[in-house]
Amino acid sequence: MACMLPQAKSTAINPLKSSQPLGAAFAFLGVDGAVPLFHGSQACNSFALVLLVRHFKETIPLQTTAMDELVTILGGEDRLEEAILNSKARAEPQFFAVCTTALVETGDDDTTCDLANTKLKRAREHTGTEVVLANAPEALEEGWSKAVTAIVDRIARPGKQKPDPKKVGDIRDLGAATKCMGTGEHMRRPAEALQRLTAVPYVLFESLAGLKNADRFVLLLTTLTGEQAPAKVLRARMQLQDAMLDGHFHLGGRKIAISAEPDQLLQLSNFFVGMGAKISAAVTTTGTLQKVPAETVQAGDLCDLKRLSAGAHLLVTHSHGRPAAERLAIPLMHAGFPVFDTSGSQHKLKILYQGTRDMIYEVANIMQADQHPQTPDALDPVCNRGL
Repeated sequence: MACMLPQAKSTAINPLKSSQPLGAAFAFLGVDGAVPLFHGSQACNSFALVLLVRHFKETIPLQTTAMDELVTILGGEDRLEEAILNSKARAEPQFFAVCTTALVETGDDDTTCDLANTKLKRAREHTGTEVVLANAPEALEEGWSKAVTAIVDRIARPGKQKPDPKKVGDIRDLGAATKCMGTGEHMRRPAEALQRLTAVPYVLFESLAGLKNADRFVLLLTTLTGEQAPAKVLRARMQLQDAMLDGHFHLGGRKIAISAEPDQLLQLSNFFVGMGAKISAAVTTTGTLQKVPAETVQAGDLCDLKRLSAGAHLLVTHSHGRPAAERLAIPLMHAGFPVFDTSGSQHKLKILYQGTRDMIYEVANIMQADQHPQTPDALDPVCNRGL
């Protein structure tokens, strides 16, 4: 069981945390027709937008209330109302997702009351559009959790609802589900909210990476459906077993340094330990992670990761960890958000049988590339004699 070390510095020099409302925007963007709206300054929106665009290499529809000094002092209700109405007139979204930023939270604005007043004054303009609020969270995963909880609280209803062709209609029908399945501790709060509102029971998976976790997931699905796992799933499981056999030669006994959000840190740590590696450094943003298979878990930033990673064989974090990897001459495996110095990271699967298999091969290839290549001259003594 790991010992959790609290943040000891008064400031983060090379932050591990991403923008506070960014995790909420991630979840909101998964709803069809949604428009995330950052309630704060233009800079708050720009920072998150830059990270999203660099990671996905696509345009991202983030809106902002663009609060200035005067609005910050006097209150942002009018600016919030104006931003919602303007965006509705331009894009006609089905779903408005308001994410408060640190600027609004520090000013102690009552955004819930502001939204209620806006809906009351502009009831006709709000017709046909759901508006959900997520207050500024602590970190990326926490933001996702608060956003999903807000969606469930606002939209989900018990039982089967009237047919609704929108994606929002699917969320409203969550009360007709047989079982809710969540992944990671940060999803416990949304699952509990759904159970409270609709009486749908839930099961929480610590992770979906690795053979045991994937087996548990498939077993649950076969139990709920009463059907056997398809042949392609069984084949994927055998491929993972083969990859584990091949991969342990490259990972056995290696020291791994990881920096990630809490649930992702737990997932990655268990994956590497399951392959015979040792977690020599573990750094996260917040929370308590005694389950991480490491001696200590440091709440901190990427400077802490650099300080703790001496002697490691592999560094695992997002693209902002590349300078540390280069200074320490340690190979880097990309994980988390943002990843902007390689292409296609958003399409990589790292869970269940196929995703775990591919992750094993990715790590094995990184380890092999870091070794000195063997040349024919080094292998053939005849070549060395010049014969």
